[in-house]
Amino acid sequence: MLSVLDALNGQLLAAMERAFPEASARARESGSSPDPQLAPASKPEFGDFQANGALPLAKPLGQPPRQIAAAIVEQLAADPAFSALCLEPQIAGPGFINLTLRPERLTAEVAARLGDPRLGVSTASEEAGGQAPAPVVVDFSSPNIAKEMHVGHLRSTIIGDCLARVLEFRGHPVLRLNHVGDWGTQFGMLITHLKQVAPEALDTADAVDLGDLVAFYRQAKARFDDDETFQTTAREEVVKLQAGDPLSLKAWGLLCDQSRREFQKIYDRLDIRLSERGESFYNPFLQAVVDDLTAAGLLVVDAGAGCVFLEGVSGKDGQPLPLIVQKSDGGFNYATTDLAAIRYRFAPKPEGDGAGRVIYVTDAGQASHFAGVFQVARRAGWIPEGASVEHVPFGLVQGEDGKKLKTRAGDTVRLKDLLDEAVERAEADLRRRLAEEERQEDDTFIEHVATTVGLAAVKYADLATNRITNYQFSFDRMLALTGNTAPYLLYAVVRIAGIARRGGDLEGAGESVAGSAAVAGGAAPCGDLSFSEPQEWALIRELLKLDGVIAEVETELLPNRLCSYLFELSQVFNRFYDQVPVLKADEPARSSRLALCRLTADTLKLGLGLLGIPTLERM
Repeated sequence: MLSVLDALNGQLLAAMERAFPEASARARESGSSPDPQLAPASKPEFGDFQANGALPLAKPLGQPPRQIAAAIVEQLAADPAFSALCLEPQIAGPGFINLTLRPERLTAEVAARLGDPRLGVSTASEEAGGQAPAPVVVDFSSPNIAKEMHVGHLRSTIIGDCLARVLEFRGHPVLRLNHVGDWGTQFGMLITHLKQVAPEALDTADAVDLGDLVAFYRQAKARFDDDETFQTTAREEVVKLQAGDPLSLKAWGLLCDQSRREFQKIYDRLDIRLSERGESFYNPFLQAVVDDLTAAGLLVVDAGAGCVFLEGVSGKDGQPLPLIVQKSDGGFNYATTDLAAIRYRFAPKPEGDGAGRVIYVTDAGQASHFAGVFQVARRAGWIPEGASVEHVPFGLVQGEDGKKLKTRAGDTVRLKDLLDEAVERAEADLRRRLAEEERQEDDTFIEHVATTVGLAAVKYADLATNRITNYQFSFDRMLALTGNTAPYLLYAVVRIAGIARRGGDLEGAGESVAGSAAVAGGAAPCGDLSFSEPQEWALIRELLKLDGVIAEVETELLPNRLCSYLFELSQVFNRFYDQVPVLKADEPARSSRLALCRLTADTLKLGLGLLGIPTLERM
């Protein structure tokens, strides 16, 4: 209902200026204007919206806030546009103005959404008068080559994908970048090990399958730690790789390709789209970072290393902390690569990505690193005016004991194993329920439902938690059919699909109204829709919150806001469905309630889709 909120805000502002023209004039002279302080009502009994703008005017006007509120309400009553939108305003408490939308306006909003595949959510370009928004870079997932994806990558991958989906839905061009660790000193030992244990891999394509890359990495690391000769050779290999030695580059490429194939299996399973742009991509730009910082007078040589001392960040000795950009041996580090990435991403096309917003989705432990990198990038002038760079931190995945999630053997949980177990548990639960209900379903159905529910449960449990906090991983809790879980939301969609199977024409519900509403821009008469029950109005008001929720997620980058909304919508729908008849209702109530069922299903499917969760017709 953002368009309604905007209209009300304008009407309130005009009423305040008419009621108190002198105060409004003084405010404009000081570069401001009265603020209606309009927001959704905190409780249903207060109406739909609450305006608190009378309270801060009490002191400058020298009047009681209720008296000010009464003057504003008097002006609102004289505005035909306001009267067409709201019932008579109510003044409450010290001077709050409670506003309730007219039932016919709520009905018109429902009618408009029935004919709108976007369900009332505008695009960024529409809000900008048709101007195309700048690209948004979402940097997420970011595993390391030759290391297997583990549960620690789960949050970055799922949160980043959700944010990318929301931004794409809002019409932003999104670059989904996978900043993989595909460069660095560790490749010296990996390439050396490869050349020594499987030299034939470098001569014949696909001659050798390296198998478990994690085991391969551990073998190379053990040799590096224990064998000085191997250490020396590995360090020499790093120099060869950085110098572009063909054989070293071939070995490096082989290791990267095999890792990519394993990563892609996980991404395909989770329906994640990413464009890989690893650390190696930025190698040609590292020296330019140092040169730019030097030219800007920011780079200081300290103990032989090139540093930028951070403003407002001090160590225990009270001295500014340095961000090391070039090591004393002339080499570069992660900070250099991250600075090169920011510089490239904000650089105008074709020299860079031309981004207007760059979002990094990493664990909270990297917050200090990114704060330093962002500060240096701003001081260097690489972030254009009006553009933004944001770190999206997230907490740890913990076991039910509140400690970091690990296997019984104490190892980090592999992401593949975690997803396998989720699907296996979902299948076992499904087979148990089928047996209890004496339902017969084929293996194809069982596999499809178990896979959908299992993976959805893992995704939703992660996204439903405020990402800033740690969360405890519990298969039993996330697979439950009750509570704020994916199965509960999926079942709400299935329940509505069941209405159609029992003879409810969901697709046809509200079609004539939707057509007329679309022609009239959503303000058409809604004679085909008729609502009278409080459960209907509660569901309508919940359905109309969608655009505001998506706007919050776009701005605040908190997917749990969308999860909370979908859960609340499912609860409100279930109360509606349990307390008022739908298929057995007389017309026009039957068709009107079917229209609400259809809009609820469409809203849940859209919202779950933005979370990366497909829905089911049966389960």
